[in-house]
Amino acid sequence: MVTRSSGRLVGRFLAAVAAAALMVGCASPPARAPKLPPPIESASLGPDDVFEVTVYDEPAMSKAYRVAPNGTINFPLIGTLQVEGKEPQQVQDLITTQLQEKKILKNPSVSILVKEVNSKKVAVFGQVQKPGQFPMTAGITLVQGISLAGGFTSLADRDRVTINRKVSSNKILRAVVSVAAITEGRLNDIPLQAGDTIYVEERVF
Repeated sequence: MVTRSSGRLVGRFLAAVAAAALMVGCASPPARAPKLPPPIESASLGPDDVFEVTVYDEPAMSKAYRVAPNGTINFPLIGTLQVEGKEPQQVQDLITTQLQEKKILKNPSVSILVKEVNSKKVAVFGQVQKPGQFPMTAGITLVQGISLAGGFTSLADRDRVTINRKVSSNKILRAVVSVAAITEGRLNDIPLQAGDTIYVEERVF
């Protein structure tokens, strides 16, 4: 015989079970670290970068140079120099060698200081407020990259953010990351690499 008291207890038990099931169904998906290689840091120069060359005791050569779209600079008395893809030290050595080989200076003392890095960018597209390309800064992360693009739209799927990373001249790796898991502390933020493309998916209703 089921009494009114026992009926209330059964009702509470069933309600608790239903609530627990609902909580399980709404739980966040497990956080999985993306299978991406660590970012490669490079100081190589590229188009639109600005660097200052100092040639000791030669003020006509000592000035700032902006890398042209074709990756070159026009250096006094030497002419066109291809600098794209070269590290500052390599450009310094190139100028020094050219000055010597062309018998412009016997023992040139050359130094280079990078003033602006404009060639390295990350791209953010999809469901963000301001999609586009943004300057790459040292240590920038996935969350910071999305912030540069104005943050998510109301339609963004924060559990499906894709990172495309070029790892060689003919190979691009793709990984899907949950930014929600990062902001909730369940997953470490992802360091970005120059050239990364981020795409924020739209939520499926």
